Amino acid sequence: MKDLSPVTFIISIMLALLSVFMILPVAFVGFTDSPNAEAFLFSATGVFTLALIGMLMTRGHSRYLKPRYMFILTISSWFLISLFAAVPLYFSDLNLSVTDALFESVSGITTTGSTVFSGLDEMSPDILYWRSILQWIGGIGIIGMFVAVLPALGIGGMRLFTTESSEWTDKALPRMKTLGRGLVFVYVSFTILCMLTYLASGMSVFDAVNHGFTTIATGGFSTSDQSMGKFADSNLLMLEASFFLILGALPFFLYVREINGQHGVLWRDQQVRAFLLLVIVVTLIMTTYRLWNETGDPFSLFTATLFNVTSILTTAGFASEEYQLWGPFAFAGFFFLMFVGGCSGSTTGGMKIFRFQLSFMVLREQFKRLLHPRAVLTRKYNDRAVSDEIIASMIAYAFMFLACLLAGTMALSFFGLDFITSLSGTLTALTNVGPGLGDTIGPAGNFQSLPDEVKWILCFGMIAGRLELLSVMVVLSPGFWKG
Repeated sequence: MKDLSPVTFIISIMLALLSVFMILPVAFVGFTDSPNAEAFLFSATGVFTLALIGMLMTRGHSRYLKPRYMFILTISSWFLISLFAAVPLYFSDLNLSVTDALFESVSGITTTGSTVFSGLDEMSPDILYWRSILQWIGGIGIIGMFVAVLPALGIGGMRLFTTESSEWTDKALPRMKTLGRGLVFVYVSFTILCMLTYLASGMSVFDAVNHGFTTIATGGFSTSDQSMGKFADSNLLMLEASFFLILGALPFFLYVREINGQHGVLWRDQQVRAFLLLVIVVTLIMTTYRLWNETGDPFSLFTATLFNVTSILTTAGFASEEYQLWGPFAFAGFFFLMFVGGCSGSTTGGMKIFRFQLSFMVLREQFKRLLHPRAVLTRKYNDRAVSDEIIASMIAYAFMFLACLLAGTMALSFFGLDFITSLSGTLTALTNVGPGLGDTIGPAGNFQSLPDEVKWILCFGMIAGRLELLSVMVVLSPGFWKG
């Protein structure tokens, strides 16, 4: 661990880009109409200065990034970007504490969507823009991390879905650059298309831009305390939002392969088919349950159910209505949906579809071994062999996830929170969903009233969950620092 110059250099570039994004809220609103223009410009200047110092200090140093350094880069970049992104929030006219400013920033960058804010309908537009921009930045960062960084560390599961383009080697760099440009193109294109669709369907420019940012990022920040309930009267908008949330939940590298001539790879992917099937099946079951217990227009019930199911399943965390009131079956269903998430290589959080598919594969294999002990069995996923290393990584992740869920629930309970709030709060942080369950942090509430100690625990949970847990635990282990 003698030379961290490559890590410092890369983080400095990231902070320089962050400082540029800090100017956008002022540019969108206009300097004279932005109540927090000075806070944003002051923060941008300070962050850019630090970034410039970092780049100058590492000028001429080696750019070779060892796998061990990538762990440090992955952890430190998300933490430092969250920290510096909180600066304009802290200096804004909201009079936030350090804890609340950091919580909102971490929730934005990790595209979690949990918030300590209320009164969003009357809040300064520059602050609302900044929250949406943070989630959009986090979304593209997540895609890049899953496609480029985590496969090299052996913890992201992407080796099942990519070829040599995921290797962090000199030979793969040209292909990685091509893939990177393609990912940015697709992400930006989807964002613009989403904004224009919302605009054409009746949203104001302000709402369309903000929700376009946060929909594709599957983030969940809104411009209203009602979240997407502000637009719930429009079945068309609910359907459009569901469609773009699903786009954000599918593997972006497959979009790149599609536009580069490999037609059909998206539909042939096992996790894509499983995810779409899950959306359809759960929506139909929930809609049937609501029709059995409620009166109302069936199509409106269907669109509202589709949107809320898709929002939770994609870990966006938008809400168009208080789905906790649909009944105990729906309450339980949404709780378990919070575990799932979308596809690997997307902007979503959660445990990811492929891990559930691999778990069923292992379970089926064990049943077969019980019936045929001498059978020679092979594991295949997307027509590729699944190694014992991938299965071991999946089991380790699942154990770590459950251990963190247990520890987090106990920690939140220690500070006086009830069981539902403690459990769902920890779960929503680890899976980056956003709202929890219960009266306090449910879709109709927020995280403002929670103790500061709890907010710090949840901040750690959001970052750890976004980074697939194992990368964080590896860096925190004593053995990592002995090598």
